[in-house]
Amino acid sequence: MKISKHERRDAKELFRSCLVSSLLNEDRVRQAMSKVLEAKPRGYLGILTHFQRLVKLDIDRRTALVESATPLTSEVQSVIRTNLTHRYGQGLNISFNQNPTLIGGLRIKVGSDVYDGSIQGRLDALEESFAVV
Repeated sequence: MKISKHERRDAKELFRSCLVSSLLNEDRVRQAMSKVLEAKPRGYLGILTHFQRLVKLDIDRRTALVESATPLTSEVQSVIRTNLTHRYGQGLNISFNQNPTLIGGLRIKVGSDVYDGSIQGRLDALEESFAVV
């Protein structure tokens, strides 16, 4: 679906109206969607499509996945939370998962940023360096 500049601008305004202290407010998102669906302005499907994309991008940007080969202690989790909050700001949803295929170390994914300090990641990089030659 092709979205016009006007629809994109309206979607961005709608998205900005849903921010509270630079964090997306879930209630405001629901209210904004319902108001647009009630009013059905010209190009409302394009507006809602782009608005949905902006909301999804913001949620992805505010979601962190921390994977480790073994379960992390609460102290280590606390240090990771503190460092990620310092780097990415408040409102970050952090989840900790265990992934034995990493062999050791951590892999942290926040939005499109990936920090791979795992042994498996290093082995993959080593294997790739041999394949280039």
